[in-house]
Amino acid sequence: MRDKAVLGGLVALGFGILGASWLNIMGVNADTTVPDDHSGPVMVIEVEGSANGEIRIALRDDLAPAHVERIVTLAERGDYDGVAFHRVIEGFMAQTGDVANGGPDGNPRAWGTGGSDLPDLQAEFSAQPFERGVMGMARSQNPNSANSQFFLMFAPAPHLNGQYTVLGQMIDGYEVLDSLKRGTGGNGAIVGEPDRMARVTIEH
Repeated sequence: MRDKAVLGGLVALGFGILGASWLNIMGVNADTTVPDDHSGPVMVIEVEGSANGEIRIALRDDLAPAHVERIVTLAERGDYDGVAFHRVIEGFMAQTGDVANGGPDGNPRAWGTGGSDLPDLQAEFSAQPFERGVMGMARSQNPNSANSQFFLMFAPAPHLNGQYTVLGQMIDGYEVLDSLKRGTGGNGAIVGEPDRMARVTIEH
């Protein structure tokens, strides 16, 4: 139900193109798309596992106010703490945020199938492109099904533009993003112990 959706786009983009893009941008920080006058909240993710460190994301409440409000609510409730990066596709994206099943006590077979106890969100698509470091909201085939899961882009993915809600842009921690444990197979599912969001906080 909720292991949301970016998988179909991977096939459309093609593994050869993804591989070439990855070689070009590996270890290179993106030019941020955060406006100079950004005054919105900043999401701070403390990552633990094979990757360790801090990822900082400027949340774009100017683009997706309802989605940003949801992320802030879940983070401030502590719902994201301990949640796994359950799907990580080389050269594409890293997905996390299954607050129902992704915690340390969750069943790995259920990772990516759940959301929060809050209702699904209406889409807030925009013209903002999916570039490296962009935070997008995961969803099912229903455009209005985003809830708690999100993904961070390793590389540009133009086929996602206008199809998923952009709600943030990384401003620090690209070395942590690039160090995340990769999944296996076409869907990038993690086998064994995943990297986790040990603690997620919001700076206002």
